[in-house]
Amino acid sequence: MRNKHRMCILMFSFSVLFPVCVDADDRKIEKAVKKYTTSTIELRHQIHQYPELGNREFKTAELVANHLKSLGIEVQTGVAHTGVIGILKGDKPGPVVAVRADMDALPVTEDTDLPFKSTVRTTYLGNDVGVMHACGHDIHTSVQLGVASVLSSIRKEIHGTVKFIFQPAEEGPPPGEEGGADLMVRENTMENPRPVAVFGLHALASMEAGNIGYTSGPAFAAVDHFIAKVKGKQAHGARPEESIDPVVMASEVVTAFQTIRSRSLNPREPSVVTVGIIRGGQRFNIIPSEVHLEGTVRTYSEEARDGVENRMNQILKGITSAYGGSYELDYDRGTPATINDPKLTAQVVPSLQRAIGRENVMEVPPTMGGEDFSFFANVVPGFYYRLGMVKPGTVSGGHHTPTFRADDSCIPIGMKAMSTLIIDFMKSGGLQ
Repeated sequence: MRNKHRMCILMFSFSVLFPVCVDADDRKIEKAVKKYTTSTIELRHQIHQYPELGNREFKTAELVANHLKSLGIEVQTGVAHTGVIGILKGDKPGPVVAVRADMDALPVTEDTDLPFKSTVRTTYLGNDVGVMHACGHDIHTSVQLGVASVLSSIRKEIHGTVKFIFQPAEEGPPPGEEGGADLMVRENTMENPRPVAVFGLHALASMEAGNIGYTSGPAFAAVDHFIAKVKGKQAHGARPEESIDPVVMASEVVTAFQTIRSRSLNPREPSVVTVGIIRGGQRFNIIPSEVHLEGTVRTYSEEARDGVENRMNQILKGITSAYGGSYELDYDRGTPATINDPKLTAQVVPSLQRAIGRENVMEVPPTMGGEDFSFFANVVPGFYYRLGMVKPGTVSGGHHTPTFRADDSCIPIGMKAMSTLIIDFMKSGGLQ
């Protein structure tokens, strides 16, 4: 039976027909997505071809600001170095919501056959490196620019205000600098006006375009960084009895660190302890005085974080004391865990399902990867989901690899899904 306020139509997406019931706003969003898809894909190609590292996103920020200004959106630049904020005020009263995209690339040399592949090179930590959008931030930024185009074209239907946050340095600022979401929050990005919720998405290299994945509750792990110095006494390699061997001590430390996860933490709680660097010695026949250990810890709770740091100190103290050595431990608590607000998640998932089809929206398990979207979601309730990006029948390299490859076909899906979510949420008056 036909209803004057809602009707069913057939929509075509990625060669798959599926029925979707749409209202007037849905039809306006669909029309706007079709109108702006080509120009948004062109923006994606430009961003991908000319990537920039964290805190150096000068051209990308200029592109973003110019696009927002062309839409009549109020723009603020220079936030947390190169961040851009756009404020879109709807014609109807309602809540303030924020939506965030990250703009920075990685020191990775691209190995794809894309016609718009990056050939950019720069100096990073004193080395000449290639630069590539090897984690999908070009997708994130272009989709959000597309959402800005869509929503600005229907601002008469917007109940409230949308704050577009374009963030630099999600992968971390250069050594010795501050940056990323942490600095944006400290510079009051989430104030004036303060949103009632914040949304974002991340491309997923293991998911086909046309699909969306979400997690209620813990979604991305906290990212901690540790550096340990195991100190001994240097001696000739032929006279080990005159040494206090830090290589032997460090070897035992690395092995013992693996028992933190298996014997000290709750086995039902996800966690990772990884030693990624062991460095010591200058010559094959010299026992060095010190060995450097460096790695990462991934957890989902402050209790687990405390447990890992405490056990590291106990292990380092016990092993080095037994051999007559000593140690130093620098344990840096970095990005906190990203926890999707369960109530907010339950409220907005139906919007994603209506936008692209219920069968294309699926729950996915938490990842031990990190995301500094958490800094925004620690200020107000947040929802951060995964956007499928791989052309069906093909594969992409993993995140942070030279063969990472996102397909353009995910862009209109991302535009439609996020635009629908925002419009629905604002029309409802905010978090219910």
